[in-house]
Amino acid sequence: MTRSPGLTGKTYWLIGASEGLGRELAQHLDRLGVKLVISARSDDRLKSLANELAQDPQIVTMDVTSADSVQMAVDSVTDMDGVVYLAGAYEPMTTQDWRPEKAEQVADVNFMGAMRVFGRVTPAMVARGSGHLVLIGSLAGYRGLPGAIGYGASKAALMHLAENMQSDLWHTDIRVQLLNPGFIKTRLTDKNTFRMPFLMDPEEAARTVCTLMQKPGFKYDFPYIFSLFFRIGRLLPQSLYQRLFAGRP
Repeated sequence: MTRSPGLTGKTYWLIGASEGLGRELAQHLDRLGVKLVISARSDDRLKSLANELAQDPQIVTMDVTSADSVQMAVDSVTDMDGVVYLAGAYEPMTTQDWRPEKAEQVADVNFMGAMRVFGRVTPAMVARGSGHLVLIGSLAGYRGLPGAIGYGASKAALMHLAENMQSDLWHTDIRVQLLNPGFIKTRLTDKNTFRMPFLMDPEEAARTVCTLMQKPGFKYDFPYIFSLFFRIGRLLPQSLYQRLFAGRP
């Protein structure tokens, strides 16, 4: 793989690196010559990942649902050039099937975890005047979908957070990026019983994320063709949207 002049030699903190997209992204960035800090809740999975990498990453076990855990992790990581927030939780759930504890856990990981992390790493980047903040959203965050209680709203909130950050930082040398994938084959999407169009494997998704991290734009949706359905759906009147996308009568 060709080394990237934009990423090679820099240090990136991957949060949610132990499996799925995060694990594949760590491997791609490692091959690009990026120095890595890898975080997740499972120390064993992080050590397993570290053994697969050519370089020696810093392992920082962290639970994004705990402010104390996040603060301890932030205190142990120094001189990072960028942060990629990949931590995610998902439980298929309808309003009729609402399971409060599960839905709240999904929202806590997907959104509040990002609030805890970026609230603690961004001030140092602002003080030094440089950095790269990457948030992994979801096409599911564009508009309400059936069976997505907790997940859809938390991803929509994460996407809005990225837009807030971009609005504040666009005139600085701190880059903010929002990358919104469609379906990626992981243990989370394995819970789905419906057909998932344009399903990507984690390696393909990670390769796309690597490419997009080296582009100058703020927001990217992928796969592109699949993303058009969500972006067009956002513009439709609610009644028409429900009939076409949400399966309502």
